[in-house]
Amino acid sequence: MPLDRKKIIEAIKKAKEKSKKRNFVQSIELAVNLKDIDLKKPENRLNTELTLPNETGKNPRICVIAAGDLAVRAKEAGVYVIDKDELNDIARTKKNVKNLAQQYDFFVARADLMPQVGKTLGPVLGPRGKMPKPIPPNADIGTVLDQYKRSVRLRIKDNPVVHLKVGSENMEEDKIADNVQSIINFLEGKFEKGPRNIKSVYLKTTMGPAVKIE
Repeated sequence: MPLDRKKIIEAIKKAKEKSKKRNFVQSIELAVNLKDIDLKKPENRLNTELTLPNETGKNPRICVIAAGDLAVRAKEAGVYVIDKDELNDIARTKKNVKNLAQQYDFFVARADLMPQVGKTLGPVLGPRGKMPKPIPPNADIGTVLDQYKRSVRLRIKDNPVVHLKVGSENMEEDKIADNVQSIINFLEGKFEKGPRNIKSVYLKTTMGPAVKIE
């Protein structure tokens, strides 16, 4: 049975109410427990990006692989940029590529550099679900960055649970609810039994207790 939006908003409010005030802005975190899913089947595992309706309050770490004007505009936007020469230098050792994969949440690359990216970084980024998305040389870097502010990574590997940040405690409940619904809709569409594959759903602040969405 689909989640009632009013119940989602009620759970968000309860999670905020039950959480002690901290000297930092806490995240709102979502945990979805799944059932009747065979994780031995590769198709039932997840490591994918999902763009949400609203930002989550987190500034993602983005790496842009580019050259020319796109690289200049990305640097001006305050993003870490790797050019063609640096790409080859990093790829000299697997350790360098692994460090790069750990340091950044998302990667994008100028489309014409993708063959070089695939050859040099692909063996490490691919299995981690972090292969760069190609963008054209004339891409609006601001639009790309705004999209990734609304992006999250869904992972399911050894345990049938999805846990991720969906907002922050200073966000409007409606916007957080939009993000929660978007994730639930994705998961229902991903698995064969849809809503029946979802066992339970909880919300919590970073340091607060979990609240079940009834």
